[in-house]
Amino acid sequence: TKYSLCFSVGYSAVAFNHVIDFKEKKQEITKPVSPTELFPSLPIVQGTSKRIKVLTRLTLIVSDPSHCNLLRSTSANIKLYDIIAVFPKTEKLFHIACTTLDVDLVCINVTEKLPFYFRRPPVNMAIDRGIYFELLYTPAIKDSTMRRYTISNAISLMQICKGKVSSQSENKPLELRGPYDVANLGLLFGLSESQAKAAVSTNCRATMLHGETRKTACGVVYTVKKPRKVEEEETPVPVCKKAKTQA
Repeated sequence: TKYSLCFSVGYSAVAFNHVIDFKEKKQEITKPVSPTELFPSLPIVQGTSKRIKVLTRLTLIVSDPSHCNLLRSTSANIKLYDIIAVFPKTEKLFHIACTTLDVDLVCINVTEKLPFYFRRPPVNMAIDRGIYFELLYTPAIKDSTMRRYTISNAISLMQICKGKVSSQSENKPLELRGPYDVANLGLLFGLSESQAKAAVSTNCRATMLHGETRKTACGVVYTVKKPRKVEEEETPVPVCKKAKTQA
């Protein structure tokens, strides 16, 4: 399966994505599937001794302002998800998602020409609120027309969002790429080398922490082991002091 492949190509965390499109009737937000139901024993990350981290994610596709009311509600099931993403279909909804909705990710459509331009004020406000933007990279792999739209839309976003993006693949194992391959794709999207690496590492971690902060309504503390510094060489003793010591 796709998730098993994630473990073997170097990813240390994976999210089970529950997608709701409000255009379809009778859409309900159910409780997320527990990882223990799918993996009695979590796999080991390739090249390490650590077990993979499994998260739950809710993605809401909104095409009308009324669809955003659910995100403003206090639904018990919504709070159970580790990551909440919203996929706005219009410029107005994009502005609402960036400025008011309590989400962790704003997804960008890359399969067709966008009906609006990205504007700096809402994008900057989203960045200030700790929200990241997400691009689906698989269309750039499987179709030349979608590749053109993906690169064009990505470059338009990158010119404004300062590299605050993460990446996502679709539910097809053959279209999944490893972290280093995705980082290389980021260079085509207008990211610098450091920004491309961050899109598959630190930005993803920041999104996870933002989700924890949203759930606790207070904040989280994240600690990192500081690498030990190489012992500095002893400062050479001046010749004059050496002479006094020897005397």
